[in-house]
Amino acid sequence: MDLDKYFVKSDLIPAIVQEKSTGEVLMLAYMNRESMKKTLETGYTWFWSRSRQELWNKGATSGHLQKVVEIFSDCDNDTLLITVEQTGAACHTGNHSCFFTQIK
Repeated sequence: MDLDKYFVKSDLIPAIVQEKSTGEVLMLAYMNRESMKKTLETGYTWFWSRSRQELWNKGATSGHLQKVVEIFSDCDNDTLLITVEQTGAACHTGNHSCFFTQIK
């Protein structure tokens, strides 16, 4: 698969991660070509850490893995929606989703 069309605008593409069974949005992270390739090859999510400047396999140290069910791109090919089977918490705070702070 040619991944170049997803990285025309930037070297990083936002990836929204959604739990397949509930539809709950779990997190937003960023992928580069290498992390997207590893995700497609392994069936588990890989991202690019902007703060650490390195690849990371979600759940590799915590055991809170994300098994990929489906990957969709948006109409402009500049955002991904990844549906997963989530094991444990998706958020580093221990919350199931990173979106737990209600503003309004």
